[in-house]
Amino acid sequence: MQLQLDDVALFTRIAELGTLSAAARERDVPVSQVTRSLARLEAACGVRLLHRTTHGLSLTDEGDTFLAYGRRLLDTTAELGSELTGKTSGPSGWVRISVSPVIAEMFIAPSLDGLSTRHPQIHVDINADDRMVDMARDGIDIAIRTGQPTQDTLVARQIGQFGRTLVASPGYLQRHGTPHTLADLDSHRLITNSVNPQINRWPLRQGGFYLARGTTRTDNSAILMALARAGSGMGRVMDAVAAPLIRSGELVAVMDDVLDPQTVPIVAVMLQERHRLPKIRACIDYWAEWITAQTAPPSGMTHG
Repeated sequence: MQLQLDDVALFTRIAELGTLSAAARERDVPVSQVTRSLARLEAACGVRLLHRTTHGLSLTDEGDTFLAYGRRLLDTTAELGSELTGKTSGPSGWVRISVSPVIAEMFIAPSLDGLSTRHPQIHVDINADDRMVDMARDGIDIAIRTGQPTQDTLVARQIGQFGRTLVASPGYLQRHGTPHTLADLDSHRLITNSVNPQINRWPLRQGGFYLARGTTRTDNSAILMALARAGSGMGRVMDAVAAPLIRSGELVAVMDDVLDPQTVPIVAVMLQERHRLPKIRACIDYWAEWITAQTAPPSGMTHG
């Protein structure tokens, strides 16, 4: 088979995106160009790779097989190129990451100047969203998330950790009072997470948990912080995010003696076939160093 790598790459994106037009928009080319690429690839393989109907596209059995081999071919080619260029000029290329808005604001954005200094040929494309992504479909190289992934197809490396603190604005506490017991919490305005119910189970120092029932919910951790700062209620947020606002007096930590901060890992998640790429390894190594330094408690201080 005489395959063109660009045709293989385009086919994988068609399969991931689901339509020829979406792949064309992503590349900013006419749909006719994508159609010709697909036809050329099918001619080289001697089989039909996609079923095309008025309802959309679906892979044939041969297309499903080709997709798996095509991805491995592209990953091996990318890894070879990175290894060869990396030996002479260092890791290079675009790295597309998916990260929650809060982690993007607190850790990724402030770290990029140092990353660029260390690896000037690496460029970062940031997709900031609390929702979990399909890494293959969305073309994500690294997803930075909290907790451990459960999918066997992913590789995870811990690059930091944090606890959570229940906070409220001074104005909110003046209007509604400061809670001291779990019974007190029941009468307060709580801000909870609408997409990850596990985050609304607030662990207790004495064991067990308090199930927070929000009067306001959001799917975005940055919005939760903004709501707490605006006095809309109390919310449980990353301690690294809350700490400077508590020091400045903009927020107040609430019920630290009752609620357990529950240390949670920050992990970098990668597809198995891509985690060895030099540009990805370079980013992970740098962020592990940088985030760990930012989240380490001051000497002599720990939670508890």
